[in-house]
Amino acid sequence: MNKSDSERIAAVLENIGYKKTSNISEANLIVVNMCSVRQSAIDRVYGLLPKFKKLKAQNPNAYPDFGGKEKPKSLLTGCVLRKDLRKFEKHFDYILSIKTLPYWKDFLNPAELAKKQKFFNFPNRVRKSRFLSELKGSYYPDLRNPQIYKKLDKDYLKIKPKYFSDLSALVPISTGCNNFCTYCVVPYTRGLESSRPAKDILEQVEDLANQGFKEIWLLGQNVNSYQSPTDHSLNFAKLLKLINDIPGNFWIRFTSSHPKDFSDELINTIAECEKVTEYINLPVQSGDDKILKKMQRPYAREQYENLVKKIKKNISNVCLSTDVIVGFPGETKKQFGNTVKFFKKIKFDMAYIAKYSPRPQTAAFKLKDNVSKQEKEKRREFLTQVLRKTALENNKRQIGKTLEVLVEKEKNGFMIGKTRNYKTVKFKSNKNLIGQRPKVEIIEALPWGLKGKLKTP
Repeated sequence: MNKSDSERIAAVLENIGYKKTSNISEANLIVVNMCSVRQSAIDRVYGLLPKFKKLKAQNPNAYPDFGGKEKPKSLLTGCVLRKDLRKFEKHFDYILSIKTLPYWKDFLNPAELAKKQKFFNFPNRVRKSRFLSELKGSYYPDLRNPQIYKKLDKDYLKIKPKYFSDLSALVPISTGCNNFCTYCVVPYTRGLESSRPAKDILEQVEDLANQGFKEIWLLGQNVNSYQSPTDHSLNFAKLLKLINDIPGNFWIRFTSSHPKDFSDELINTIAECEKVTEYINLPVQSGDDKILKKMQRPYAREQYENLVKKIKKNISNVCLSTDVIVGFPGETKKQFGNTVKFFKKIKFDMAYIAKYSPRPQTAAFKLKDNVSKQEKEKRREFLTQVLRKTALENNKRQIGKTLEVLVEKEKNGFMIGKTRNYKTVKFKSNKNLIGQRPKVEIIEALPWGLKGKLKTP
């Protein structure tokens, strides 16, 4: 989602008059699009601050179109916890919510902003008189107020992105989340779930299809709980069918799904729609029922296992990835062992294994983080080795098959791309096939990918 937001940020800044530079020392506006999911992401932002300070001290540049000679400005946006706002405020010239993106042109022009202060709903604790002087033009709306976040979501998602890829396009269908998993900051940084009107989504995908995009990613913190705000009967499965019916030669992918919303209707839709690919990211988070309950995940491992059985039974050649957290507060070695057993049983193709990171404002932050960093890393590495074995076992089943591969790049003499079920394949070719979908025979399996041989027509 942050990458999709960055595409909209690029579009807005170019419309204002900024031009992208590959050299940060040439910039007069530096934008940091932050993620707060883990503390390591926050630490990376702090790591950038000395560089910004040095640039401001040593590199004032002349930009006549922006008021003459001035030092580079810095702007922080993205998923920022309210607790972090004051910490970062003294380090950045602007701290702006991504949801206020349509109004950034005003925030970046203090004279215009002063005229429009009455337009904005300020948090109660921030008096308007202090707005420009103390917060220096920064603004983060109170996302606990549904009237605020729904309006802002509607406005910022209407911005046409500047796509970073010519092949694959990111299309948010919703933002925010209502689940309040005890470890997750999303409801606090992005607000409650808000779905885009189906009409807007369909128009965007139709435009992308007309431009020749080969892959459409539908995005949401909980993508399969989608419900059109203008027609509550239009759920995610029905949306997939409507997108599948749009003319064009493109694949449909989506992320991230929640097990509780993965209905039989959705499974059948994926199986029936020719453009919807056979790749599903289905976060389990833990393989132990007590830990799942502490995480406020509304399912047990048996329910998840039964769901996977239905998915594999109905969707041929499906590839299943997951997200899991190791070292959650109170997780014993036995409970971690249950997750290991679960990985061996489900046999995931890929997993995003995260070490638990305490996040302010979440319910789990109140729990004692009593699994050491060393133990978390040990568990992460152990689970990765289990995944390596099951992924290799799954990939070996692809040997001898001829698969369609969307070629994304060339590297070291190989064409590299993805299959429909999101397996990475590399193969030799005398031609540049980037952007094409040739047939490739799989000849070798590796834990994290496949090797193939180009099939001649």
